[in-house]
Order: sequence, then C-alpha cells, then structure tokens
Amino acid sequence: MNSPALRVLIVDDEPLARLRLRTLLQEVQPACEVAGEAADADEALRALQAGGADVVLLDIRMPGPNPASAGLRLAAALKALPQPPAVIFVTAHAEHAVKAFELQALDYLTKPVRKDRLAAALARVPRAQGVAAEPGNEAPVLVLADRGRLLRLPLAEVLYFKAEQKYVTVRTAEGSHVTDDALSDLERRVGEGFLRVHRNALVALRAIRALELRASDEEGEGEGWAVRVAPLDEWLAVSRRQVAAVKAALAEQG
Repeated sequence: MNSPALRVLIVDDEPLARLRLRTLLQEVQPACEVAGEAADADEALRALQAGGADVVLLDIRMPGPNPASAGLRLAAALKALPQPPAVIFVTAHAEHAVKAFELQALDYLTKPVRKDRLAAALARVPRAQGVAAEPGNEAPVLVLADRGRLLRLPLAEVLYFKAEQKYVTVRTAEGSHVTDDALSDLERRVGEGFLRVHRNALVALRAIRALELRASDEEGEGEGWAVRVAPLDEWLAVSRRQVAAVKAALAEQG
C-alpha cells in the first residue's frame, strides 16, 4: 500500500504568494498534495473542516480584525481541532517568531521563501518525516532534509547519527548525509533500535560490535570508553553515564 501524500493547505491573502508556494511545493516535494488554498482565517477553517490537511503554510498578516496578527490567532484556533495540522508560518515579518513558537509552530519561514528552508520545514511534519513504511515494503523509512532536498533513507541502513556543530551527520555503510534535524528529535523518531551512547551520538544497536577503553586523543593521552561501529570499523565515544547501558545492550545481543 502506498504511503499517503502529504496534504498541504496554503493560507495567504495574496494570490501570487499562494501561487509561489504551490510551485515551490512541487519543486521540493513533488509527492505532496495541495489540499486547498485560503485567503483568510475563515476560509482556512472551512477548508480544514471540509477535508483536513497535514500541514498549513500560514501567513501572519491577513484580512480581518487585527490583520497584523490574524495568522497567529488562526494558529491558536487550529490547536483546538480534533486532529490539528502542523503549522509552518510563511511571512514577510520576522518579529512574530517568538509568539509563533509559543504556539508550537513547526517552523517560521520568512519571505521570499528559500527552497532548502521549505524542504527542511516539510521534513519535520509528522506524517512527512516520521519513520514510515516504504511504498510496497513494510521496512521503516526515515525522511530527512539533506542540504536542500528531501531524502528517504531506509532505517535499516542507518548506522549512527552524530551531532557536529549545527548539523547532524547520518552515517550508513555507503556514505554520509547531513541534516539540520535535532539529535533529540531523531532519537524520538527512530525508537528503541538505537541507543544514545553520548550526548552527540546515537548508534544503531545492531551496529555495535565492541565496547573498549581507548586513548581519548590523537597523542594517546588519557582514556575513554568507545564503541566500535560495524561494518565501518569506526569508534565513537561513550559517556561514562551510558557505559552500563551499552554493556547491557551488548549482553542482550549475545
């Protein structure tokens, strides 16, 4: 059975802005479905009550009472729906970002919207980015924003995630991918098959082959725990507080 398309509602009072978003959606995620368009909050609520959507691309300034914050009020109203959609604000006004995130917005994009930012935001939509089944195959798939594109990566291929500066490296036997998803969010999404061995590393249990005390720097001075990740034969640092959990995981694997 095919995975359902990501259903998107575009809410903006400017027709050209809606057209641009519709075009960008097809460029960054062709599989998505534009469930409808609305020019104000009332139209948006009617559209959602009629057919629903997974995510709303929402402008902040729209016609109605207090037009400068109409989108914020709509976002608050959406939270009361039985199945509230994710909200991604798309606006020319950056000053409302704090309030937007207080309303649990998934992201806050400023106009003109860049393709890579839209792709990254869509990748965070629960139905788009959660671990799901690959069409025609029940194997879990992780959908990531990888340098401006959306990548469907079979979870069975992932060996580890490692946070490095502003990004997270996703390592497979074939190579590496980079995503700006938070490591804590990835940990929640991938579930029990992965173990946080360090504050900056999340490793597939099936890939852990050994736990050893090793030199902690290039000069060989000092020691620290590390796990060997197969089939790469790479070593990742293990924090002291996680050593017991790694030992237990190795024991369970026999």
